[in-house]
Amino acid sequence: MAVVANQHRSHTVIDESTTPVTVFTGFLGAGKTTAILNILKRVNPEYNIVLLKNEFGDAETDSALVRESHVQVTEMTNGCLCCVLVGQMKRALEEMKEKFHPDRIIIETSGSAFPAPIAWQIREMESSGFHLDAILTVIDCVNFCGYEDTSYTARLQAQYTDLILLNKWENISERQLDLVVDHVNDLNTDTPKVKINADTGVDPEVIFGLDTNLFSLAERESTASEVSRSHHSQEIDLIEVVRKWSGDPAQLISSADFIDLLKHLPSEDVYRVKGLVRLSDAVADEADTPAATPPAPDASASGLLYIVNHAFGRYTFTPLTVNAHQHEGVLARLTVMGNGLRMYLPKVQKAIEASDDEISCHWAH
Repeated sequence: MAVVANQHRSHTVIDESTTPVTVFTGFLGAGKTTAILNILKRVNPEYNIVLLKNEFGDAETDSALVRESHVQVTEMTNGCLCCVLVGQMKRALEEMKEKFHPDRIIIETSGSAFPAPIAWQIREMESSGFHLDAILTVIDCVNFCGYEDTSYTARLQAQYTDLILLNKWENISERQLDLVVDHVNDLNTDTPKVKINADTGVDPEVIFGLDTNLFSLAERESTASEVSRSHHSQEIDLIEVVRKWSGDPAQLISSADFIDLLKHLPSEDVYRVKGLVRLSDAVADEADTPAATPPAPDASASGLLYIVNHAFGRYTFTPLTVNAHQHEGVLARLTVMGNGLRMYLPKVQKAIEASDDEISCHWAH
């Protein structure tokens, strides 16, 4: 099957029996998971897509959100696919193919991942029945002009991609959007840019079947020097909270107190807060809530377990229903990501009432 992705690409013959792999990259909080979920809604239900997710920490928050949509997902945590977990991805893909027989695999990388090592692994697996279809980069239009200046990885993600998906553009003015596009064009003029609709995502026909020519094995040596030049230095601070629940209702955190914590974490420093939290009462659907929150069942002595997703000042609470029994002993399991988080550690620790033993910190270097 000959495919021409754009005028700069040559014809490539692809074995239709191989499984196409689409890779999503994007900085922390760019909205990769939401974009993927919205795309999946537009795919024919008979077209079997499975998702391989790479997450910071061990909260597996976004994976829980995906499972709420009844999509098959495999997660790889506590490391980055492009370095720490570089050898494990091959095994994960082979297991997914054998178990789920997918028509397509989507890989969602962590916010710090550079796609080249991931692409090379997939290229090496062509004889095993896989082919790299496309590398897509999701950009948060609200915050890109801030983190693009400080994150070397964010710049690389925007440079090495087949398609740039402009997310959250509805939340800024036309003038601000023009500035974002100008910044992106400074990094990558030739790559197409497509707006993502907040409710419906982007047409799968736009992103599937691109047949990328990026990161060929022949170019591996020259590109590898770009990767090693500054990757993988840790660009962000990471605070992880794991607090167990004894079953005592007095331990439960009120929704008002937890939301107050989120509202007082400045978006310029705190990029993400995600994980699970058990609250004593349901989260109110406030008129000024920054992001939609699904209705929750009535609280009981066991509290309500929520998936928390906070990104650059916007947050959602999703009641955990799928496999909730697996988290009966969880009071809070949260990952906080950003810059200069040392000053916010006491505030987070106090709000969760976590001991020093229940918190681990990894500072940028």
